[in-house]
Amino acid sequence: QAQLVESGGGVVQAGASLRLSCVASGRVFSNYALAWFRQAPGKQREFVAVISWNSRATFYGESVKGRFTISRDNTKNTVYLQMTNLKSEDTASYVCAMGSPTCSDIGCYARPWQYDSWGQGTQVTVSS
Repeated sequence: QAQLVESGGGVVQAGASLRLSCVASGRVFSNYALAWFRQAPGKQREFVAVISWNSRATFYGESVKGRFTISRDNTKNTVYLQMTNLKSEDTASYVCAMGSPTCSDIGCYARPWQYDSWGQGTQVTVSS
């Protein structure tokens, strides 16, 4: 398993932007897919986005499509989540995950058990 450390969370107003980062260690970063999930208090964990090992494929959850962008820099062992036009419903702890999903559709990528390494999360709070 890899070690994943997220950063970049904070408290912002609705409409603002934030960029989250997740640095991985302990594995050959470029061999694995990276994903972002989020979890708000009292709610189930929600799939946000995933990027393939070579950045050729990305998938997004419906609630963030068009506002969030996932990217990765394999030279820095880092995956990013650029979030724009933030809404109060985006308030959650954002967690990155790494794995080797054998998927071809978003339904498969969105399953948490496709990933075997998880970070601790970074809190994003959006005030309206």
